[in-house]
This record gives sequence, structure tokens and C-alpha cells, in this order.
Amino acid sequence: MIPKLPLDSPRWRDLDGLKVEELQVLLEQLASAAATGGGDAWRRTWTDLSGGLMDDGVVADGAYAALPHLVEAAAVLPPEQTVDFWVDLGFMVTADYRPPVPADLEAAFGAALRLAERAATRSLLGAGTPGQLCAQLVLACVALAGHHMGEVLWQYPDHQESGLLLSCPACGSDTEIPDFHVDSARPPLEAPLLPEAAQARQEGHPWGEVAAALREEALGEGWEPFLRVAREVAVRGVPPETPGQAVVCLVAGMVAVRGTPQRAAGELARRLMSLTGHFRCWDCERTWTIADGLAENADGALFPHPPARARTDSDGSAAGAESATAGRTSRAATRFRQEENAVVAADGTPWGRVSVFSDTVPGSSGGVDALAVVSHPGRPTLVAGGGGKGVVCLWDVTDGRLVHDPLPGHPDAVRSMTTLPLPDGRVLVASGGDSGKIAVWNPLTGQPVREPAGDCPGGVTAMCTAAVPDGRTLLVTATPRGAVRMWEPDSGECVGRLNPYGSPIRSATAVPISADHTLIAASDTAGRVHVWDPAVDDPWDRGAAVQLSARALDEADHRVTAVEAVLAPDRTMLATADDLGVVMLWDPATGDPVGDGLPSSTGTAGPPLITAAAPHGGRTVLVTGTRHGHRLRVWEPETGAVRHIALDVSLTCLATAGADLIVGHDRGVLSLPLTGQ
Repeated sequence: MIPKLPLDSPRWRDLDGLKVEELQVLLEQLASAAATGGGDAWRRTWTDLSGGLMDDGVVADGAYAALPHLVEAAAVLPPEQTVDFWVDLGFMVTADYRPPVPADLEAAFGAALRLAERAATRSLLGAGTPGQLCAQLVLACVALAGHHMGEVLWQYPDHQESGLLLSCPACGSDTEIPDFHVDSARPPLEAPLLPEAAQARQEGHPWGEVAAALREEALGEGWEPFLRVAREVAVRGVPPETPGQAVVCLVAGMVAVRGTPQRAAGELARRLMSLTGHFRCWDCERTWTIADGLAENADGALFPHPPARARTDSDGSAAGAESATAGRTSRAATRFRQEENAVVAADGTPWGRVSVFSDTVPGSSGGVDALAVVSHPGRPTLVAGGGGKGVVCLWDVTDGRLVHDPLPGHPDAVRSMTTLPLPDGRVLVASGGDSGKIAVWNPLTGQPVREPAGDCPGGVTAMCTAAVPDGRTLLVTATPRGAVRMWEPDSGECVGRLNPYGSPIRSATAVPISADHTLIAASDTAGRVHVWDPAVDDPWDRGAAVQLSARALDEADHRVTAVEAVLAPDRTMLATADDLGVVMLWDPATGDPVGDGLPSSTGTAGPPLITAAAPHGGRTVLVTGTRHGHRLRVWEPETGAVRHIALDVSLTCLATAGADLIVGHDRGVLSLPLTGQ
């Protein structure tokens, strides 16, 4: 009998864009298919109407009124015909936004879920379903049973992808593990244990037949303990207290048994089984179940200490960050953190020592918001830094000691700095403050070259040095109001202007194109990049400047907020970074992107910091971070290698000095090696 919908109920008015008459048509088509044992007209209607029940992860209020009728009608169809329907229903009950079930519909909707669980499980046992869809169907059954692992439906790893993206339930950090999935002939880790507190569902449940269907030989030799865990989960009826890793055993076991073709299903099942291990988050150092890390609201996923198998690699060495797995590329060596005066991996492997720069006058340096590195032939490399107290400090990079007393030169905060190597052999340091004043220093004597000068409304947000073919070296300053000026360093005379459009500037850098000629690249507050030639008198004259490819920027949706010159051994490139953590490289001669770039990752979003170097003539290294963040990414574009370093300070600025990374932070300055020692 076809149920008649209560068209006069106000609940039906909540179905956004969904016509109740079409729902009635769908019910009639389902009843007809059940009576005749076939027919798929209802599938097309369901596809059209399901968008009204859930749109872009948001479940309509009226869905709670409609679904009980649909479940009742679909539950009587032959099991092999309704696989897609139950998968769709699993997506709905795990959607991103599900409004509370109205009180007057709770009983009917709860009964519908129990009926759907039984019918979906019957489809799982009765249908010959390809492995990937079979895995989704098992997860839909788990979702209908009320277990949080059903949420993996929305984040289920593509079987064609070898990598895995995990989100830590403790701190929310994302960790990408390339080459995570393996097709191992033998299990890579021990089978999980069910805690004694895991309860069995007391009422009747449909999972007993699933337990009977599981076969110990389904995955091959060595996997029997995992399948015994899967069987025990099924016998208990998948209660909410069941650990997520144990539920994944059930999912993988059923894929191996029911997925077709059998060989491909077995390979997929073993890939799924790898999710039953543990992972230690590089950011917060908590150990959690990989399976639970795929689901949002992963109750019981965290463990204060890792299990023994997560401590030792297959050769007996410490692994720490992830379980040992044959054929899996380890990411432990790329995750580092600061421990007092050292940077170490999660397993204690040393990266290098942290050198904390001194502060001989208490309270003089404080936080540092700008850095400049002074390299003078035959003399020690110095680091200049300034911050909110308006003073400039100079440190010896080798030992972090102050080489002069702090230099008071600004009535306000120092926000930008640069080094000026002049044709006469001198190397000066310029600093810009919030008031727009510009100071120029001789770092060898610690004395100002002249009185602070300049009037830059809005302050100086960026500084760099321009070399022009006539032999001059000029200081370039930029402001948030769009004034980009060139200055003669000794006299403080403004000798030219750039930025004819007047775009507000956030970041600027000098890009050498020859020994005596640099271009100036800048990013504005709208995310655009401008390239200017300071050698031309007319700011509208492009000169040698080539603009970055607008098409490439648009296709990457790259809104640039920071720029940095990259002096590679064989050529100069321009690096651009955005507030999402994406970094791209560009050829300044053509304006085209170079390579694949560095993608974003959670924890790197925000105002970017970026610096670059080629230590000891080796591979180019870029270091990126986020202002006021705590994490760095050290990227080698040539190899694609990325190392992550978590520091115990709040980042404010970055620079490089040879093989050392200089980090300005909220309490001062520290350095650490760019490459492991």
C-alpha cells in the first residue's frame, strides 16, 4: 500500500524547493518497483529530489518528515537495487549541518533509522558491489547505526590516491602523509583491542549475519586477528563506544568478503586496514587513532601515550611519529619541534641547536618585528633587528651577542629594515618606523649616518635596496597608502617614485636581473603583484620589468600578500605567498610560474612570512611561516622536500644568514640551522 503524504502538515512547507507532489510520485514508483521486482524509474526521480533534502552538506528541516516515508518504501525493494539509496541516506545522516530533529518527529525518524540500518545491512549482504562502493555502503550502515566513524563517508580516501590527509582531533592541525596507503601482503601493525567498556547493543540488531559472513582467509595470511576484531564488533552491533579503528576492521573485512571483483576488493581492504594504526600529531604531540582522525567529533580518539608499536621502527630505531609500515614513506624525519635550546624530531632525532640572541640591556630589544642581515667581506656577519621599542640592535650571528648597545633612533616602533651595500664598499642598515621616519646606520660603528628623515604617511611597511645601471644604490620604501619612493641613502634625498597606480603596499623585495640592475616587486592589499624598473625615470615606463602572468595568478586563485627574491645558484626567481599558506615561484624574465609551488596546509593560514637562501651554494631553501604563528615550513623546491618545525615562540619576521635561519619573535631573536646537523 502506497502511503499518502499529509499534505496539510506545516512540516512539508520546510522542504526547500522540493514539491510534495513529486515526493508522492517517487513513493508510487518505489511501490511499483517492489511489486514488479524491477524498474528504475524511481532512481531518476530520487536523484532529482535528493537535492531538495540535502544541498551542499545542509539537510533541509523537512527531510525529517519525508525520510521515514521514503525509507519504508525503499526497504521492501530487492537488496541489490537499493545500494545507492542507502549510501545517499548515510551521507544525509552525517552531513555537515543537520538541524535538530523536531520533537514531534523524533519517534518516527528514529524508527526509520533502525529500519534503514536493517535494510542497508541486507543490501550489504545480498548485493555484489564493487569494492569502493561496498566500503561506502558499510560506512553508511555504520552511520545509520549511530557510530561516529560513519562521518568518514565525507572524507573517505580515494582508492587511487596514495597519500592521506589527517586532521588531529586534539588541535585541529592537518598532516599530509604521502605514500601512506600500501598494499601489504602481511599486516603492518598489530590488531586493535576492544576496551572492556565497549557495550553490545541489547536490542535486536542486524549485524549478526555480518559477523557470520566474515571469513578469516578473506585478506590472506596474517590478517586473522583483524578479522576477529571485525567479527567481535559485528556481534556487538556497532555500539557508539566501539573504537573507530575497530570499526575500520569491520569495514575492511566486509569489503574483502563482499566487494567484487574479489582480488581488487582485497587490495582495497588492506589499504583500509592501514587506517587502524596510531599517529602522533607533530604539532600537539598527542597520539590518536588514524581512523578516528578522519572523522569529526571523534570521541575517544586521543591517547596520552603512544602504544609500543608506535615507538619502534622495523629496524629497532625510534619512529615516534607513525607506526612502522613496510613500503611506507616515513614523515617522522620531516616533523620537528623546539625543545629548550634544540630542535628535534618527534623521536628525539636532533636537527640542530637553537641560538638565542642576547639582550644585554634588560627590556631593550623585546619583540622584534623587522630583521636585516649585514654581510661585509672579511668581517663577521651581523643581524640587525628592531621592534616596538623603537631601537635597533646589532648581533653577531655566530654567537648571538650584541656588538653595540641598542641604538635609539625612532620615536616609534620599527616595522621594516633592509641592508644597503654601497659602491664604495660600505654596508649600511636602514630602518623605517610607524611615523614614517627613516634612519640609516653604520653597523660597524653603531652610529647613524644622518638624522632620521622622511615623511611617509601611514608608516613604512616595506623596504628594499635597488641597484641601477648608472652605479647608484638606492633605498626603496613603501607605505600602506601607496607611496613607493627611492632615496639616496647618505643625504636622505628622494630621487624617484614608483607605483604610479598608488596601490597600498604590503610587501616589497628587490629582484636582481644582472650584477648592477634590480627590479622591484611588490604586493598590494588587493592581492596583486607589481613589478617596476627603478632604472627608468618615468614610473609609467615598464623598462625591463615583466609583470607576472595574470592568467596563472587567476587560475591558481593566488592573492599575493608577501613577495621575496629567491637567489638560486643558477638563476633568480620571485617567490609569492598568500594568506592561505600557498607559495609560488616565478621567472622574472617571463612572468611565468616555475614548478608546482608549495600548497597550503592547516596552521599556515594568515599573514605570511617568507625568506629564502642557498646555504653553502647548495639547493635553494625557502622558509615560510605565519605572523604570530608558531610553525615553520622549510621547503626545497628542487626536490619538493618539506620539513615542519614547531617553535615555542610567536613568529614576527624571518631572515637567512648563510646556513642559518634567523627568527624574529615576540620576545627577541633566535637562530637555527637551515639544514640538519
